Amino acid sequence: MIKRFYSVSISCLVAIFALGACSSNSLPQATTRASLTTDVDKYEYLIGPGDQLTIFVWRNPEISGSFIVRPDGKVTTSLVEDIEVAGRTPTTLARELEEQLSTYINNPRVTVSVTGFAGPFSEQVRVIGEATNPRAVNYTQHMTLLDLMIAVGGLTEFANGNNAKLVRVIEGKQKVFEINIADLIKDGDIKENIDMLPGDIVIIPEAWF
Repeated sequence: MIKRFYSVSISCLVAIFALGACSSNSLPQATTRASLTTDVDKYEYLIGPGDQLTIFVWRNPEISGSFIVRPDGKVTTSLVEDIEVAGRTPTTLARELEEQLSTYINNPRVTVSVTGFAGPFSEQVRVIGEATNPRAVNYTQHMTLLDLMIAVGGLTEFANGNNAKLVRVIEGKQKVFEINIADLIKDGDIKENIDMLPGDIVIIPEAWF
């Protein structure tokens, strides 16, 4: 009974997304990157809650150190309290810290690096349904569908991989694309290995035997 309810829920979710968005098979391939080249190649990591940051202030080791980004997206350093860091790139954050530290330090030089990654939800790719380990995966530059499926352990024996859907926001509008995961994983059809983007949702329904 639980299994049946779960499969119906996933099917309903696919239907809801399909009704609210435009479905298409014209998703660019990873091998050509097509119109997504600009988006993929210009990707920059955004800091999110749970990230561990190393903030180094040149010639000022006493105010340098490691910091965990709080759930509210902020960190507190020795001289700067409750600075908003979530949603910023490490370089942008470094420049903001330099500006704030200039009140106390002459010509500060700051370097920010991310040593532990969690990332904001907008930087994650979610897999739901009949994956071995459905979960949210942190996006990395040039991530493809194959990379994502390896991260979630592939398909379950009950999956209808060739009826999977990719939900993506393009220019502010949600669109749904059909993707053939089974052809990619089981048959090695590399043309199905599409690029993933931050915020993507992959829905894998259960097969009806």
